[in-house]
Amino acid sequence: MQPKKPMTRRNFLQTMASVGGSTAVWAALDSWALAKPPRQDLPPLEGEVDGVRVIVLGAGMGGMTMAYELLKLGYDVQIIEVRDRPGGHNWTVRRGDVLEEYGGERQVCEFDEGQYFNPGPWRIPHLHEAFLHYCRELNVPLEPFINYQDANYVYVEGDHGPLSGQRVRYRQMNVDMRGYTAELLAKFANNGQLDEDLEDDHVDALIDYLVREGLIDVDSLTYTGSSRRGYATPPGAGMQPGGALPPFDRSQIIPYAAEIHRAQGYYLASAAGFSQQMTMMQPVGGMDRTAYALADAIGEDKFLYQTEVVEIRQDQDGVRIACRNWGTGETSEVTGDYCVSAIPLTILATIPADFSTEMAEAIRGVPYEPSGKIGMQFSRRFWEEDDNIYGGVSRTNISTIGGISYPSHGFLGEKGVLQGYYNFGIDAIYVSGMTVEQR
Repeated sequence: MQPKKPMTRRNFLQTMASVGGSTAVWAALDSWALAKPPRQDLPPLEGEVDGVRVIVLGAGMGGMTMAYELLKLGYDVQIIEVRDRPGGHNWTVRRGDVLEEYGGERQVCEFDEGQYFNPGPWRIPHLHEAFLHYCRELNVPLEPFINYQDANYVYVEGDHGPLSGQRVRYRQMNVDMRGYTAELLAKFANNGQLDEDLEDDHVDALIDYLVREGLIDVDSLTYTGSSRRGYATPPGAGMQPGGALPPFDRSQIIPYAAEIHRAQGYYLASAAGFSQQMTMMQPVGGMDRTAYALADAIGEDKFLYQTEVVEIRQDQDGVRIACRNWGTGETSEVTGDYCVSAIPLTILATIPADFSTEMAEAIRGVPYEPSGKIGMQFSRRFWEEDDNIYGGVSRTNISTIGGISYPSHGFLGEKGVLQGYYNFGIDAIYVSGMTVEQR
């Protein structure tokens, strides 16, 4: 019997990648504060530049950034892109856009003019310094993205207490759970029932802190509700202080809150995490504004759109890329001194190439996590008019839905586009396997 190998951090991440894909690995790195690389200067690029030709495969943000920086240094660059647009995964859907899915089903966007949906990345956190650098350099205007707000709802189905099947505001759940937790902590501390002994003055300081947090009574140390959780009737001018909204009973809110945190806890807690902290931002008019700004800075003549890479070959003299034009069906070759691939690895693995055995195995071995989103235009912004919700995400324990996101633009307008679900893993595979009508 061989001894078990120790679980190293690398082994743990490899196991997590095989189960949950790259998103799960990134979440783990983020929780360890390892997701953000240290600040460093631009890498030194030495050697003869004049006449050196670099072929970039893929006009996503990574490929275009590479091309943009090489062009500034004087390299000759050619970008090959299978789609008819720049940006890759970073794109925005507007009226008239067409998406043909695997299997041949076509979706034609029928949103009203001015309405849009970001099916890929949809927000920019403060720590994405490189992305913000290019927004600044390329003069891409940004606006606030409402990542979290307490007016949003949580919704739980199933056997999880008397509140199951009812929507509950974040603030109601959060304040009640914090209030009851503060009450229990204060009473345990006051009765000397904590595992760790505290000196009397520390117990007094702890209780004083919990009281001043405004959630428990100074005399009884009990939680009886708070205006933080909202009002039954809203406050107004004059003698209208607002009608109290009694808290949920412990037996009601504890199983409900436990279930939504089981189902969506990472996302509920992530608003307090470093990578999700305010202020979040988005480009005015859609995420693809950054892609088009970068493409404009590179120059239209540097792109070959609707061009599929069908073969990649290299030798001591350079690289040769065989291509097929999707519009005409014609084949051609593009040659250069070097090639940089920004093609997704799941696609790159299917293209004939003379990579080394180790490189080919590495390309095939990187998993991607399936995910799905749906954009739905509504005839009125009922979330604003009926529920006073302006941006943010409502969360459910229905795994095929996950989160329902409200737009952070067009406030008080007539219509709007919701993100109707955001699912992952097996749920994304299941929903994506449906027809558009079934979804």
